[in-house]
Amino acid sequence: MYFSSKLNKFKKTRHYFFTRNNGFSTGVYKSLNCGKGSSDKKKNISKNLEFVSSKMKVDKKNLILMNQTHGNKVIIIDKKNKHIRKFKSDAIITKLKGLALGVLTADCVPIILYDKKNDIIGCVHAGWKGCIKNIIEHTINKFRTISKNSDIFACVGPCIGSESYEVDKKFLEIFLNNSKKNSLFFKSKGNKKLLFDIRGFVNNELLEKGVNDIDNIDMDTFEDPGNFFSYRRSRKLKESDYGRCISTICLKT
Repeated sequence: MYFSSKLNKFKKTRHYFFTRNNGFSTGVYKSLNCGKGSSDKKKNISKNLEFVSSKMKVDKKNLILMNQTHGNKVIIIDKKNKHIRKFKSDAIITKLKGLALGVLTADCVPIILYDKKNDIIGCVHAGWKGCIKNIIEHTINKFRTISKNSDIFACVGPCIGSESYEVDKKFLEIFLNNSKKNSLFFKSKGNKKLLFDIRGFVNNELLEKGVNDIDNIDMDTFEDPGNFFSYRRSRKLKESDYGRCISTICLKT
């Protein structure tokens, strides 16, 4: 498990960026696969989520996950909807204590957010499709609908590194059509290929939306098979499927 030393200073929250270790799954899912969308055995995923819940010191029913769609939908978790088992969105936020919010990733960017003034927490799943659809802007705006006077801290977790994220020119064009400034996050690799810095893109989006207090767990999920699942690595190795790591945050009771 990894954590932000800066976020740990805020005593009202608890958070972890879990690795793939210390779980119950086997094979390509070894061992802490938390992805219900994978083809892993359900009982193993359930045990893994129980482990995560225990580390977060919440009941398993209070570990809130999303059915992530690579979109820009943000849901506020409150007393009325907190018992829904899974939310179809790519970001969730809450003011409720004792709920652990979770985001699942395997190369995409997990972002944990904490509004220090208003005790609001959130987590974001930021893949390239969500980035193009402005998932970060939508999430920050949702925080500010709860309280305009916000002071948001962000921690950007382990994700695929820029040296591992090879893309083509069509991919670049998608980002340039969104904004010409996005060229800053690409560099040429030769042979008509480019490298995309999704971590840099995410950090820039946060800054542009007024989030100035940012920490990074700067680890490359593709290059670290001992600690992280990776969609792109699994495709390269022609594996049948891949696991998902989980990142979580809660407000302490």
